[in-house]
Amino acid sequence: MTTIKKILAGALAVATIASLAACGSSSSSSTQQGSTVAQIQKAGTIRIATFGDLPPYGYVKNSGARAGYDVALGKRIAKDLGVKVTWVQVNADGRVDSLKSNKVDLVLANFTVTDERKEVVDFASPYMKVSIGVVSPTSATITSAKQLDGKALAVTKGTTAETYFTQNYPNVELKKYDSKTQQFQAFKDGRVAALADDNTYLYAWAKDNSGYTVGIKTLGDESTIAPAVRKGNASLLAWTNKEIKKLTTAGFFKEAYDTELAPSFTSDIKAEDVIIE
Repeated sequence: MTTIKKILAGALAVATIASLAACGSSSSSSTQQGSTVAQIQKAGTIRIATFGDLPPYGYVKNSGARAGYDVALGKRIAKDLGVKVTWVQVNADGRVDSLKSNKVDLVLANFTVTDERKEVVDFASPYMKVSIGVVSPTSATITSAKQLDGKALAVTKGTTAETYFTQNYPNVELKKYDSKTQQFQAFKDGRVAALADDNTYLYAWAKDNSGYTVGIKTLGDESTIAPAVRKGNASLLAWTNKEIKKLTTAGFFKEAYDTELAPSFTSDIKAEDVIIE
């Protein structure tokens, strides 16, 4: 009897361990993929990563309220999901990690679609067009990337501008900063000859800061800006794709452009230069 009991006890222990392992595996798989639409709606909130220092896309007003083109989209997505937004502020090089670590459900932070990023996150349908631009002092305007050879250029870590110049212009001395605020402070202090970033953002910045000119309006191929979800989150990806299509048809992005972007751009920039219709 003792031997039989030991065998039964051992079998039960093995079964229990197997059951717990299966549950753990299922839980891990669910976590790895991120929250589904149903889980987000049940929780009553969607966690969205955005910038806090990138007007007119994502920034914090003096009142403490968040505003900008990406923020307007995030608010509309939350409304259509029937939930509230929990904003998670990120820097450019923290966007991917915020998804991989499951700190957020969605990234709306001027996120340019690249092949490299597609390997680690899933992008939904794009909602904006963009290219790399270079801004410099009007008194020493840079009009060609070759003029930057041997000069210091400010970029934000984790951006397409950093990648582009690293790959194509090795003779440019890249000064890499953690945030937009830091890179522009270095630029205004004269620590660099120019600054590279998304062209639409530079148009807005140059309008608000006299004495500077976007001498290079486009570099490399035209890219797109899109929402991103955690790799493998098929539920939220499918819902977001449908949402972008619906909002495009309804004219949401044109309206958001008129209210959030147009006031920050010079008159030569048109809605069709930025939004995807």
